[in-house]
Amino acid sequence: MAYRWIVATSVLALACAAALTLGAERGRLRAQSAAPQPTVAHGFAVRVIAHVDEPREMFVTSTGELVVATLTDAVYAIDDAEGNVKPPRVFTRIDDAPVAGVARGGDSLYIGSQHGVWRLPFHDGDRRPEAGPKKIAAVRAGGGRGHMTTSLAFADGRLYASVGSSCNACAETDPTRATVLEMKPDGSELHPKAVHMRNAIALGTNPTTSNVWAGVAGQDELEHGHPYEIFDPVTLHSGTADYGWPTCYENRRAAQPGADCAGMTVSRVVFPAYETPVGVAIYPRNATTHAFPASYRGGAFVALHGSWHKPLVPPRVVFVPLHGDDPTRAVDWNDPSVQWTAFLSGFQSADGSRTGRPTGVAVGPQGSLFVGDDLAGVIYRITPSR
Repeated sequence: MAYRWIVATSVLALACAAALTLGAERGRLRAQSAAPQPTVAHGFAVRVIAHVDEPREMFVTSTGELVVATLTDAVYAIDDAEGNVKPPRVFTRIDDAPVAGVARGGDSLYIGSQHGVWRLPFHDGDRRPEAGPKKIAAVRAGGGRGHMTTSLAFADGRLYASVGSSCNACAETDPTRATVLEMKPDGSELHPKAVHMRNAIALGTNPTTSNVWAGVAGQDELEHGHPYEIFDPVTLHSGTADYGWPTCYENRRAAQPGADCAGMTVSRVVFPAYETPVGVAIYPRNATTHAFPASYRGGAFVALHGSWHKPLVPPRVVFVPLHGDDPTRAVDWNDPSVQWTAFLSGFQSADGSRTGRPTGVAVGPQGSLFVGDDLAGVIYRITPSR
């Protein structure tokens, strides 16, 4: 099907442009003698605790190990991340880069790679895996191009995997594409929990409600400033939630004449267009030593990677206040900035040059907030400055 709003630009050209832009950014950053620190909200302190190449999804164990997935073939572990931080060490490798997704479920570690979801034994304090990774589910089985990261979340005994589209706007033939998939911990009973989501890179579980939230990078080439990026609890909806891509967007707006958008799921939270959500952590209510103030507990920290196309939208981490799975402010379809506030910023200067791009977000058992940065290749730790 032809869409009047798609320009004659191939998916390969778009992917190459994004890769070249990121590569140029990394080259400029390496040429700097010292990159400035990002700016954090008043009452907090931020510092770099580790250097990891291209970090993405992360989680922290009950004993303080920070497990970091990456855009490479390696998953790292950083011991005592809230205390006497140890240097990063490779925990495991999978020959299917990028291994950008990681989640913990019981005594298992789950890793999302380009073409699969993998499972291996995992216990707090493990120095190395007891056994090698076992592939439990295949994604992008048909190959193709487009979005190649697989994000993961674990909730209520079920594993969730987000798989991005093969294109900017098209009718997918691979049933795993443009979805959030649900499965049992062994990979069986694989089925879509959400469909028509262009690229739900940010995936995270609300520890209070056990619902899985997804932040989605929307399509290009609609009218400028649209579509708003969406952030929604996909498992809160019964059945299979349909988010409308590529024929519908936002508040059931049609992207082409005659599209029927009546049945699409409307997101509870939105961000401005091109912000690109890539990581999320919902702050628990039971943090201890480094607990954030009460106003932050239960809310979501979302890493916005910024745009790759010009004019450049700046990278930042934002905070969305929540009551359970309800945002404290409803969506304003005329203003996508009312539901959140900037928390960590200062990654982009007035001339568009960047010192970092935030990615994965995680909370430690003592309450520290960890943020990955795949441009600078670092992990930040944020704590109250009291």
